[in-house]
Amino acid sequence: MDLSLLKKRLDTLQSKSAPSQKTDYSTIFWRPTVGKAQVRIVPSAYDSKSPFTELKFYYGITNKVMVSPLNFGDKDPIAEFAAKLRQGEYDRENFSLAKKLDPKTRIFIPVVVRGEEDKGVRLWQFGKMIYEDLLSMAMDDEIGDYTDIVNGRDFTLETVGPESTGTNYNKTSVRPRMKTTPLSSDKAQVETWIKEQPNPKDVFKRFTFDEMKSALAKWLSPEEDKEGEIISEPANDFDNDPKDLPWEKEESKSKFSLDTSNAKEKKEDKFDKLFNNG
Repeated sequence: MDLSLLKKRLDTLQSKSAPSQKTDYSTIFWRPTVGKAQVRIVPSAYDSKSPFTELKFYYGITNKVMVSPLNFGDKDPIAEFAAKLRQGEYDRENFSLAKKLDPKTRIFIPVVVRGEEDKGVRLWQFGKMIYEDLLSMAMDDEIGDYTDIVNGRDFTLETVGPESTGTNYNKTSVRPRMKTTPLSSDKAQVETWIKEQPNPKDVFKRFTFDEMKSALAKWLSPEEDKEGEIISEPANDFDNDPKDLPWEKEESKSKFSLDTSNAKEKKEDKFDKLFNNG
């Protein structure tokens, strides 16, 4: 027997049966917890004009959050189907379904958390309200370019829990520090932070056109004993929802029931007619 050949085969089999390494998302993403935190928004390594990256996601089509192919300039079957539902004369049911199928936008920025500098640059994600606040501050001449590595500003974040918000999720307020400061006094550290950052567009699984089309078809025609459901985000803002991180299971969000036994067949017909024959 060729022992070297057998050993090679054994190593191959053992490597396939070994448990796969799970990604440690805590090294990629950061989110504020209840209390105060101080962060510095870092210039993006991937866009010299803006530190913000907007990405669109679908929640509830499957048990996994799906990133829209539109983010990468590719065709999106769910968006195409929603657009076709809006075509022609106004149909209340079609427009309602299309609205529920619209993707949700999340914003990502690279940050260094003060007191946790050893963890490097991580991505903080949030929704519309914080995004508007940060954009408004960027337009304020008295605040200036808060990402500047020499004369930028740290931010103080204060997060309160559900007992204070009256909702099921936390809420964070953001305010700039009065004094401008350098990103770091360590030149090598600054260079590392500027270059070594997770790219928001690279950290999420991309589904193929056919995979997303199949997921949509299954969602539109659920099993007989189940109704099609979609997870709804809080109406105004979903900043810091403790369950909104894409790698975590969606467990207790409110749900819209979309189907009845009479409506199920109609939705299958719509998929065939509007999508396949577009």
